[in-house]
Amino acid sequence: MSTKSSKALRVLVAGCGRMGGSHAKVYHAHPEFSVAGLVSRNESKDALNRELGGGIPVFSDYRKALETTKPDVVSINTYPDTHEDYAVRAFESGAHVFLEKPIASTVAGGRRVIEAAQRARKKMVVGYVLRHHPTWTKFVEIAQGLGKPLVMRMNLNQQSRAETWTVAKNLMLTSSPIVDCGVHYVDVMCQMTGSLPIRVSAIGARLSDEIAKDMYNYGQLQVVFKDGSVGWYEAGWGPMVSETAYFVKDVFGPKGSVSITAQTHSDARSDRFDAHARTDCLKVHHAQLDAKGEFVKKDELLDMSDEPDHAEMCLREQQYLLKAIREDIDLTQHMTDALTSLRIVLAADESVRSGKTVEL
Repeated sequence: MSTKSSKALRVLVAGCGRMGGSHAKVYHAHPEFSVAGLVSRNESKDALNRELGGGIPVFSDYRKALETTKPDVVSINTYPDTHEDYAVRAFESGAHVFLEKPIASTVAGGRRVIEAAQRARKKMVVGYVLRHHPTWTKFVEIAQGLGKPLVMRMNLNQQSRAETWTVAKNLMLTSSPIVDCGVHYVDVMCQMTGSLPIRVSAIGARLSDEIAKDMYNYGQLQVVFKDGSVGWYEAGWGPMVSETAYFVKDVFGPKGSVSITAQTHSDARSDRFDAHARTDCLKVHHAQLDAKGEFVKKDELLDMSDEPDHAEMCLREQQYLLKAIREDIDLTQHMTDALTSLRIVLAADESVRSGKTVEL
């Protein structure tokens, strides 16, 4: 006997790889969702169908899948160069959208996606998973209390091999590491400052002959905000990347600092997908000094070891989408924030290629 609600939302899952598979499993198990179809250009859809028990319609053509399944929701987990077109077509078909980041390959494309959502009066939730992670939301909250300006330092370097290197090379056909991964972390910076980005500069390096000559697999961006806050983010992919200090998440302001400490796990490795958000604790430092110039307060360690895994984080994202649909939540700011983070990383990409600072 089915446990699905009679009002379960029918979901077409586009892209059946790592992220698409994770989200499809949530829809399949959730009483308020059902998987209406799986679409991908390769055999990943068939493997995922078997994993979900079989019987789900599979497609190689996205347009045909939309026309055939007529879904309530489209979950888009494909490579970034398809995001704009797939999202717009989904809205035009009358569906709500869950869209993995980035929302498009250009700022104009991002605006087109948002306008399509507004025109169709449908919801779009962007896959900014850190917004649903309790450690990261606490990280942002504490940073917001450190005064202004803030100095924000973040990276996520990945020593890639085998399948992870193959995935990275496929991503780099259209997107650099500081664009693909960077949207997450500059979104965190924007939340911390609550200020507008005004200027971006960046550097990059091509460290492998296995990628296109006009692409780089290491990049670092620097962003300046209107309130005087500054941040940097770096990302590198490839078998040559160092495992030392690959996970830095650190913020300081006039009143002190907060840092995520992570990767003390014995299985920690920079190319492990579940390691990207994994944390152990937050270290909070207070800058106040007494009359002798010594610190008034000791550093605090906030235990965050009881945290959600990757599957739980995917569930929380889809719970948010469900809530937005059922309760008609206004997602205008959510979409605007996604466009802002896209503007920053694309400006960084422009800076790498031009060698010039980009004014926003």
